Amino acid sequence: MTSPQPEFRERPRTGYWPFDASQKGTMTIGSVLAILQAEFPAVTVSKLRFLEDQGLVEPTRTGSGYRKYSQADVARLRYTLTQQRDHYLPLRVIRDHLADLDAGREVEEPRTARVVAREGRLVGPISGSRVSARELTELTGVPAAEIEEMTRAGLLVPDARGRFASQSVAVVQVLADLARRGIAPRNLRSMRANADHVAGLVDQVVAPTRAQRTSLARERSAAEATELAEAIARLYASLIRVATDNLG
Repeated sequence: MTSPQPEFRERPRTGYWPFDASQKGTMTIGSVLAILQAEFPAVTVSKLRFLEDQGLVEPTRTGSGYRKYSQADVARLRYTLTQQRDHYLPLRVIRDHLADLDAGREVEEPRTARVVAREGRLVGPISGSRVSARELTELTGVPAAEIEEMTRAGLLVPDARGRFASQSVAVVQVLADLARRGIAPRNLRSMRANADHVAGLVDQVVAPTRAQRTSLARERSAAEATELAEAIARLYASLIRVATDNLG
């Protein structure tokens, strides 16, 4: 007679950050979702499964194959979602950060978009949300006239209601810094056309995955698009460095 299969296996305490959190799997995926949705309303079960698939978290499994999450798992999920929301980091970078934390190495906190105080609290855009031109001014400290100039140059694109993607906060900050250094938004018009062209190339690559029309496929296609965009951005930066090195 074979011995009964254990309800869940314990993960060794070493090499799985955070080290001071319980690693005993006691929570169902539904329980974890309820915990995280208080801070991340858009998170879904498919998102949690996708993050597991990408190696960001390793919930234990019961003998029947059901996931059991620990306090450490929840902490890693919260860390991942925070880095995506507040710093727009791709999963590849977050996975590297977690690997460093697992190895006991310190991870430098990414710089956040500048925020301002409103009614005694700090505010900033939620990833995926839309902001008005006035809110862009409040969040960046850049005058409305300069934001209008960026919009006229096509570097900021409002929707039909005149609102901008939350990522526009970072765009405004960079454009304002370049303007202070003598490069006006009108001199960068071609970058918008180049960005749209690259977005079309990325869309061609991820379209087959997105066409599967499942929640997991949508998460995977979005992550792949982010990874490709990051790789192309690094290539573009390298090409600019090569070009500027050849100036003298």
